[in-house]
Amino acid sequence: MNNVICIANQKGGVGKTTTAVNLAASLAAAEYPTLLVDCDPQANATSGVGLDPKELDASIYELLIGSAAGNGVLQETALEHLKLLPATIDLIGAEVEFVSFNDRHLRLRTALSEFRDQYRYTIIDCPPSLGLLTLNALAAADSVLVPLQCEYYALEGLSQILATIQRVKSSFNQNLSVEGILLTMFDTRNNLCRQVAADVRAYFGSQVFKTPIPRNVRLSESPSFGQPVLLYDIRSKGAQSYLSLAQELITRHKEAK
Repeated sequence: MNNVICIANQKGGVGKTTTAVNLAASLAAAEYPTLLVDCDPQANATSGVGLDPKELDASIYELLIGSAAGNGVLQETALEHLKLLPATIDLIGAEVEFVSFNDRHLRLRTALSEFRDQYRYTIIDCPPSLGLLTLNALAAADSVLVPLQCEYYALEGLSQILATIQRVKSSFNQNLSVEGILLTMFDTRNNLCRQVAADVRAYFGSQVFKTPIPRNVRLSESPSFGQPVLLYDIRSKGAQSYLSLAQELITRHKEAK
């Protein structure tokens, strides 16, 4: 069974791409066949696993508009069990081209169908907006993992993405669920950060992952080296946190069977 998990939050700078790259890498390190799907025109997930978007002949853009097959787009990574459907800047034009398609919100679901039986986990990185690309990701996913930075406006943004998830569920993906809420950039020394975390846990209970992701220098540095943090510095707090998150996710899925 392939679990398709969308990493989404319309607010920027909350750790979506960091989570997509490092959760996917951690699942792959646990020897689960994992597919990372970059749906953001900024292509940071693509460069974050060591590929240069400018040097790619084909990307998920060609897959979505139907001019390339999936296996012609699929890329290897430095991790044996991790594959990538990369993005390039071309993806920025996809939303305009989608307007003429009757199935504009289902293009990604259709594109991923050929990979459904090849991977245990598919992790989709979304752009920081609620446009057609994010809509496609939500329509293709089984569940949504919401990264939440522990700051003042966090709960407001969270309510917006949860409302969007509910609309998508009622309109064209009735099986969509919330995988969980992930506290990111967590700083135990910051009173506001601790208060926001406490409020989120009090309101959402078990939907909040037990594992928070701390602010960590190595975690911030690793993208500039084109590596998930577990390859850059596996002993760092950032790497250990994402490995713990992956294990928590795996345990949840085993218990849910």
